[in-house]
Amino acid sequence: MASTVWKIAKQRTRGGKVKIGAEYLGSDRCKFTVWAPQLKEVAVKVIAPIEKRLPMQQIEYGYWQVEADEIPPGTEYLLELEGDRTYPDPASYFQPNGVHQASAVVDHSQFEWTDHQWKNVPQAEMILYELHVGTFTPEGTFDAIILRLPELKELGVNAIELMPIAQFPGDRNWGYDGVYPFATQNSYGGVEGLKRLVDACHEQGIAVVLDSVYNHFGPEGNYIGNFGPYFTEAYRSPWGAALNFDRAYSYGVRNYFIQNALYWFEHFHIDMLRLDATDSIFDIGAKHFLRELAEATHEFAQQKGRPFLLVAENDLSDVRLVSRLEDNGYGLDGQWNDAFHHCLHVLLTGEQISYYKDYGSCEQLVKAYKQGFVYSWQFAPNRNHWHGSDSSHLAGDRFVVFAQNHDQVGNRILGDRLSHIITFEQLKLSAAAVMLAPYIPLLFMGEEYGEKANFLYFVSHSDPDLIEAVRKGRKKEFEAFHMEEEYADPESVETFKRSKLNWNLWQEDGRHKVLRDLYKHLIQLRRTIPALKHLDKQSMDAWTIEAEKLIFLHRWHEDSHILAVLNFSEQEKSIEFPIKGNWRKILDSAEEKWMRVGSRAIDASQAKQIPIQGHSFLVYQQA
Repeated sequence: MASTVWKIAKQRTRGGKVKIGAEYLGSDRCKFTVWAPQLKEVAVKVIAPIEKRLPMQQIEYGYWQVEADEIPPGTEYLLELEGDRTYPDPASYFQPNGVHQASAVVDHSQFEWTDHQWKNVPQAEMILYELHVGTFTPEGTFDAIILRLPELKELGVNAIELMPIAQFPGDRNWGYDGVYPFATQNSYGGVEGLKRLVDACHEQGIAVVLDSVYNHFGPEGNYIGNFGPYFTEAYRSPWGAALNFDRAYSYGVRNYFIQNALYWFEHFHIDMLRLDATDSIFDIGAKHFLRELAEATHEFAQQKGRPFLLVAENDLSDVRLVSRLEDNGYGLDGQWNDAFHHCLHVLLTGEQISYYKDYGSCEQLVKAYKQGFVYSWQFAPNRNHWHGSDSSHLAGDRFVVFAQNHDQVGNRILGDRLSHIITFEQLKLSAAAVMLAPYIPLLFMGEEYGEKANFLYFVSHSDPDLIEAVRKGRKKEFEAFHMEEEYADPESVETFKRSKLNWNLWQEDGRHKVLRDLYKHLIQLRRTIPALKHLDKQSMDAWTIEAEKLIFLHRWHEDSHILAVLNFSEQEKSIEFPIKGNWRKILDSAEEKWMRVGSRAIDASQAKQIPIQGHSFLVYQQA
């Protein structure tokens, strides 16, 4: 048997920017790189197929490297610290046996991509569809999603957003307990499974968005603090000590996550990253981490000759996130607009608990339509401080809006969807409120046909103390919402099974099929009518008759004009058509085809007064 040959990589780290993990070089040759700036000794401990120890040498900025032969793909290894402790690689590309066991070497060159002509879906044309891999299909795998892509495409979806798929403990989890951000969840199908899914999506003309968590690590299998100062006590996040983005040694933490983003773009052809809870990324340095991440992403996109995008979740209603780099912004491509959801949710449900206390009027939803954010440095009573910034100047494609998402459903004590708490007529109204907005719409899996399965919070930890802590933590969260009902045990496999979609619902005759047909029709209108297709807030007006709970949307582009009327009241209203001209009715949710017999609305050219049923909407097109 030939002896192992190893050598130290001589490359410089370019100011601390270096690829990390096990980079397979071909011909059973691999370069291992890890950041451990305060340690005195680091080695690679290969445990399969042949046991061996590879001492690493420290290079610049606290990185350690070794390059070795006789390391075939699939080689399992651990990293040995100070000669007596072993852990999986913090930048592991694959954890075949879970979060506590060895990492594995991956050869990314073996997959045969067929998407060479793919250039991404234009951001302004995206119809996003958020899904959880484990509950989207009975099988709960990447490959099983591929079989459903034709149905999503037929609906009009052209971008799927995967909830986090970084390796988490066990085989069921929302994904936000991931502890290996580079490793593709083994129970979902691992590296090859995700690549097959992305390649199949691109073949169908569907972009892939990956939910990425750069604000915390999960609690189980979290060994990363043994390698370096990844955390700081200078700030506290909802998950404990914050990640170290601006203190001593923060350059290694920043590089870790920047390399992670580029890894998904380069090796998996991911089109966009959704950055989870960026308001918990604390950085008071001269260059915020998000700005540096955007710069690296833009540079990579220029090299590859196609767009790679970043969209953030953020609770602060802060325009800096999506303002241009040259305007001293962070340069992200978009952000979720939770405020739009909150306005719509309260108008539909009447709920006024927790953060919903800051919302409730039609005027606020009108402001969301016209500007984006609802609070632009006004006092928010529930927050008890001034909140938000003026977003009226930002293009519509900088905002993602929705009536439901994983958080707004799954963080309810019963995991109940809108289909559980509002009427069928209101579900149709909700669809119109989102799809007629001058923003990028997002659907949460099953929303399009009124899925009846709850979406509950679930985990599969192995530590009994941690399991009990999770149970207590969830109960405390629900107390803040004054929810006293008995909640589903997050650890129970039954909780997970209850959250799986019922795909047969929309294929049956009845309301589920009609609702899906309505979503399909609204998406088609967005794509074919210039006034709806162009996300230009400057070519739009919105207003309300608050006492009547009526909202009017007038959108136009060149000679194309659309007027929509949304009635959030239970009662029928009679309105005087607000804009002169020859207007033709093109959609009425109270018509028989949408399972309601009550429409009396006619073309505006035929009458001055137009009746509109309670909890319904009308769409007119100028002839």
